[in-house]
Amino acid sequence: MTVGNDTTEEPKRPGRLFVVSGPSGVGKDTVLDHFLPTISDVLLNVSATTRTPRPGESEGKPYFFRTVTEFRDMVERDEFLEYAKVNGNLYGTPKAWVDEKCRAGIDVILKIDVQGGLAVRTKIRDAVLIFLMPPSVGELERRLRARSTESEDEITTRLLDARSELQQIPNYDYAVTNDNVAEASDRIRAIFLAERCRTHPEWHGERPSVTWGGF
Repeated sequence: MTVGNDTTEEPKRPGRLFVVSGPSGVGKDTVLDHFLPTISDVLLNVSATTRTPRPGESEGKPYFFRTVTEFRDMVERDEFLEYAKVNGNLYGTPKAWVDEKCRAGIDVILKIDVQGGLAVRTKIRDAVLIFLMPPSVGELERRLRARSTESEDEITTRLLDARSELQQIPNYDYAVTNDNVAEASDRIRAIFLAERCRTHPEWHGERPSVTWGGF
């Protein structure tokens, strides 16, 4: 940066942690796949898991593979921002990996469920929470049925979960409606660019209980 006749190097911006949550079927993977090539210095989080590596997978691609004992030891040492059991396997977000990337000026995206996102906020108060929401519950149901991967009971359960998750929108910093993938991607990009210009990351305290209308 040049000021008058003085040339000084602009200090490196530290990275931030961005959480992207939303109901199953809302299109998180599709929107993020569209968004990532449009911006620099952003990575999707690499989680640790106890599941067995599949053909073509290796350490760090797409997971850090750990035994159950190793994973539990990491839990005991408080090395995760959040962790959960999914389909019989443990998954967690390693603090050290996120910290390393943020120190290098890389923004990290953590794509997790709503409860996981709120848990992260308790440990990283300046994390940016983005809620990806459907245009309506009816449209979400249509998308779930179009996937043809869930039974009728599973669809019913996911829709009930979605209604509960949507009530947590006021506890997130941003709500982005995925009515069009490209437009939703553009909105998320705008959020990232705005947060990078923030002089002081927002420090979040307790938020009032609010009922989110429309769902």
